[in-house]
Amino acid sequence: MADLVVTSRGPVRLVELNRPDQLNSMSEKLHSALATVWEELADDPGARVVVLTGRGRAFSAGGNFDIMTRVQRESAFRQQNVDEARRIITGMVRCPLPVIAAVNGPAVGLGCSLALLSDLVLIADDAYVADPHVQVGLVAGDGGALVLPLLVGLTRAKELLFLGDRVSAEDAVRLGIANRAVPKDKLLDEAMDLAARLAALPAQALRETKRAVNLHLEQALATVLEPALLAERDSMRSPDHIALVEKIIASRESRRTGGEG
Repeated sequence: MADLVVTSRGPVRLVELNRPDQLNSMSEKLHSALATVWEELADDPGARVVVLTGRGRAFSAGGNFDIMTRVQRESAFRQQNVDEARRIITGMVRCPLPVIAAVNGPAVGLGCSLALLSDLVLIADDAYVADPHVQVGLVAGDGGALVLPLLVGLTRAKELLFLGDRVSAEDAVRLGIANRAVPKDKLLDEAMDLAARLAALPAQALRETKRAVNLHLEQALATVLEPALLAERDSMRSPDHIALVEKIIASRESRRTGGEG
């Protein structure tokens, strides 16, 4: 089964992150698929709206520690990771179709960025978003530094990115990160209903309005994205990041085996 599944529902394309047992954390295949799917959707003549969600109990837990370890060791893979992150971000910003995020559970790290970069965000009432890049020694380069200041302002964006705290569904709506909170069992239905409303609108007017509004994001792309991504790339091999990842992996292994260390 593919790590990213696209299903046609009339004019709506349901895009599902499909690693539920891993809380939809990134695999190499999933990260690569997210880098190419937006152009594929844009080229789909029958598509009018995209709904993005995760299968299982998480939207996306973001980074995968196996991937992080490989990125630390392999310069070519590190560069591939950064190049794909660039394509994910620019692909979402420039995708002509409106994208609705149905945040069904935790949206962390890159998962948080996927929600933030969507055009409309519905969030399950028990879900949360968080960007803990700094907590693991990484620069928050793949989305957070780009879009969060536009949503919540510089001061709040700095607090959320520096501390990596969880933002509840209620607070996400209050801060402007999400449009509304929805009972979890009604989330996908509400997202599809909203998608149907968008799909019924005049397509050119809707697409060009998204493009016009996203010119604000295009300004950020031109000035913020590249320095942020390169800073994140450099932080991937920093001693702080390597030590923190090793500590987290050791702690998880200890809990798994019932050890004391």
